[in-house]
Amino acid sequence: MPLNHLEKFRDLREKNAVLIKEAKEGGRKVVGIYCTYCPRELVLAAGAIPVSLCGTREAPIAHAERELPRNLCPLIKSSYGFALTDTCPFFHFSDLVIGETTCDGKKKMFERLHRLKEVHVMNLPNSADTAASLTLWHGEMIRLKSRLEAFLRVSITEEKLREAIHLVNEEKRALKDLYDLNRRKPALLSGLDMMMASFQAGFHVDRREVIRMIDGLVAEIRDAAAKGHIAGGEKTPRVLLTGTPIGMGSEKVIEIVESLGALVVAMENCGGYKTVDLRIDESDPRDPLLLLAEKYLRIPCSVMSPNRGRLELLDRMVDDFRIDSVIDLTWQACHTYNIESFDVSTLVKEKRGLPFIQIETDYSQADRETLRVRLEAFVEMMEEGHRGNCGH
Repeated sequence: MPLNHLEKFRDLREKNAVLIKEAKEGGRKVVGIYCTYCPRELVLAAGAIPVSLCGTREAPIAHAERELPRNLCPLIKSSYGFALTDTCPFFHFSDLVIGETTCDGKKKMFERLHRLKEVHVMNLPNSADTAASLTLWHGEMIRLKSRLEAFLRVSITEEKLREAIHLVNEEKRALKDLYDLNRRKPALLSGLDMMMASFQAGFHVDRREVIRMIDGLVAEIRDAAAKGHIAGGEKTPRVLLTGTPIGMGSEKVIEIVESLGALVVAMENCGGYKTVDLRIDESDPRDPLLLLAEKYLRIPCSVMSPNRGRLELLDRMVDDFRIDSVIDLTWQACHTYNIESFDVSTLVKEKRGLPFIQIETDYSQADRETLRVRLEAFVEMMEEGHRGNCGH
């Protein structure tokens, strides 16, 4: 059954490349960001357009490797390659770029970006659990606010900031509604479609419009479900994908898994379920910058030590989405996620008794057949579990 609202997301990035050019010509400012730790609320309160700059495609990596080592994370190389070649319209139109010290590779990459753009780097604490960490991160919110006000020549008032907090809360609510469709069994949305819609939505110039689009898609899928629409079936193996960020151009693991007859019904990673529950209580009268600091420190990212929140979230998602197995995707040279994979494996296999596999790869297609062989055996193991009445 075709979903008309879903089709609207497919070329959203390309359409918004035109819209962002028009917005710039109309006097709007654009701020590029690289991570979920960047407070979009501050950018919106400054009247600017926040755009994601994380590279998810292989094409610009060769250009980046002229300056960066080959054994570096593909996300970093892709991001830098797009900047270096000026082939990303969203980087091209950015007036200011906000980075964050989530890993050593990105930290050094931001040094090089200074030659191409104005860059502001936020210093992230190593732990989220201490009072000192909150003090540091609150200070970074204050510092970013000052930089945005000075650079963009605006005043970020408390009223504007609280309006932006409401807007981001609504966007997270809409995305959670979309992802939660797959709590149903059979699921209502394939992993590829879910990833495509959420990834493309991140490029929309108008955040209010993208909320309306997501709400429209959710309503359409619910209506279609009432008429019998499903993705997969009762016996389709249900996969939870965790690990490093993915996007259009780096979705090969999802493609392979779903071509083998399984379904990625949930994604815990950045751009997925990791941040949708992190919403600020809008009735809280305290300093909005402190509220932002508290919210963003709750992101269960592997950069934090310890990172108990990720395991707690995965444990809940196994039940909520009736998961049959877990795939942990790690980009090559992403050491924090690679190390955490042992703890994720222990949770999935020993506590939950489910099949688990870690996939370490990059953006290239060179290992596609090797991955297919490994994942085919993994899917067969899930199917055997269903036949043995071991599924959910």
